Amino acid sequence: MQLSAMRDYVRNVVDIDSTDVGDATLNTFIREGYNAIVYSEKRWPFYETAITFSTVASTKDYTLDTAGAGISVAHDGVTFSGASAPKTPGLREIASLKTDDHVLEYIGYDDADVMYPLDSNTTGEPWFWTVWNDTVRLYPTPNAVYTISVRGYRNSIEYGGNTVLYRAAIADADTVDLPDPFNPVLASYAIHRTYQQQEDAGMASQYYAQFVNELDNLRARFEDAPAPQPILLNNRRVSRWRSQSWMPARLRYSWE
Repeated sequence: MQLSAMRDYVRNVVDIDSTDVGDATLNTFIREGYNAIVYSEKRWPFYETAITFSTVASTKDYTLDTAGAGISVAHDGVTFSGASAPKTPGLREIASLKTDDHVLEYIGYDDADVMYPLDSNTTGEPWFWTVWNDTVRLYPTPNAVYTISVRGYRNSIEYGGNTVLYRAAIADADTVDLPDPFNPVLASYAIHRTYQQQEDAGMASQYYAQFVNELDNLRARFEDAPAPQPILLNNRRVSRWRSQSWMPARLRYSWE
């Protein structure tokens, strides 16, 4: 749904016009609802992305912006990719890293500090990774250029208001960077905020409850397990690392 159509829909439901709530205010309400939807779930499948980046010899740290520089998204006639783009969406979360022949194992920073202390000069092909403050650290430090394949989740394209980082100005013809089923959910949130602005607490609460219910239903729909992925209970696989290793897990005692 276009931004102008979203505003018209909200005003028709609340039975107001632009003199009651201006476009700028409604844009803000819509942006609030959009962000509430986007950040209500880390792993929305429609933000999944698969890209690659290259390491630099003797460099262990890579920001999410660096790792996600290869993301390309076409939205509303604007391509968000490369140096000429308004702004590339960038990576929000990393799910996995791999080279051409193995998957890098994720480890915590505390474990990494033990395995690779600060005075360690170990270099080679990366086998482990961790992330802190939106920065990915590879272990050991790459000794050459390696191509790292990334699976993760990109940031959304900003919508409905302050778009300085993405476009010079938001256009009424711009659409939301969400699947179509989310349009009425976003409208419910904007209606809720508009009723609040009109000091109608009862109707505001009703539409907020509707927003939460509709969002929960869509989350269940979009976050369902993929058809090829059966749901396993009490799976014996204890880690992704051991799943690709021929070495068996160690003996575990009854008290463990």
